[in-house]
Amino acid sequence: MARIVLAGYLGCGNLGDDAVMLGVMDRLGDHDYTIMSGSPSESNQNFGIRAIDRRDVRMTESVIKDSDAVIFPGGSIFQDVTSAKSTVYYNGIVKIAKKHGKKVIFLGQGVGPLKSWLARRQAFAAFTAADLITVRDPGSLTVLREIGIQKKVHLAADSAFLMTEPIRDGDEGKYQVGGMPSVALAPRPAIRKGVDVVTLFGETCRLLYQAGYAPNLIEMDSHEDGPLITAISKQQGGRIPEIKRLGTPRMSQLRFARMEAVIAMRLHAGILAATVGVPPIMISYDPKVTAFARQLDIGGALPLESLTPQRLFDAFRAHHKNMEKMRPIVEKKRKELLAEAMKSVELANEILR
Repeated sequence: MARIVLAGYLGCGNLGDDAVMLGVMDRLGDHDYTIMSGSPSESNQNFGIRAIDRRDVRMTESVIKDSDAVIFPGGSIFQDVTSAKSTVYYNGIVKIAKKHGKKVIFLGQGVGPLKSWLARRQAFAAFTAADLITVRDPGSLTVLREIGIQKKVHLAADSAFLMTEPIRDGDEGKYQVGGMPSVALAPRPAIRKGVDVVTLFGETCRLLYQAGYAPNLIEMDSHEDGPLITAISKQQGGRIPEIKRLGTPRMSQLRFARMEAVIAMRLHAGILAATVGVPPIMISYDPKVTAFARQLDIGGALPLESLTPQRLFDAFRAHHKNMEKMRPIVEKKRKELLAEAMKSVELANEILR
């Protein structure tokens, strides 16, 4: 049994980042884990694992010194869309690990974009020092090659596919509101200027309601999505249910499993829906979403820039009409992506042994 420190954007209120962590722990085996968390008490309560404050440099060095390896379970942590500071932070963790002679393992990474000189330099240093690198898509592999990484990089899949399906209490059936079948919508703030996510999702919710469906706004990131979905609901008179504070990715899986459909701008909302057999409708704000939709092979992601509420609603109707045909396709792809993600686990265990 190895002593493993899990590092990344963990315990910070983002269910996608916690999903990749849970996936790795589900499949990697019975090890002694410590989570570097944005909220140690919540992580300990939610996952039953020792957690430390990721901002505490002294404690970070102490737990890494006492460990066998530092594992980054996934997510898009090496990117500079908002700031290059995150790349400096994560490279700093790698430096501490290597200072004490520890293994550094990157699993199912989504890399890029890395536009600034500082971010590219920090990413180059971190991945050059790594003992194992697996990435979740070909685009991430391309970015690593572009910044000069020459060592072996393994193509795998997103670590969230490693999550085991949650145990359900009997046949709960579909989730309904007022007798209407429910549709989950997982928006996120737009990166590009000029894109009105509030109107896009608010008016789509109105069209869904008029057609006899109950829209439900899902919070995947407690910091970014909470204010957004409240604004969307308010635009429609505060009548749209807001599902917040789900706590863990397993709760998201349970919710998505009971939905009539899932419309996801958030990448991991789509992935978690797929893990419970629900074919998602993906809205692409980033190449990683486009790449995932292509992997599922049930129709491409809808481009955010040209999307209107009517187009999104029409896409939902066409998607919903073909749901039963798509379910076996998604199940087949889920198994394939799980097998790809398991490559990360097998390679990591070789390093740990």
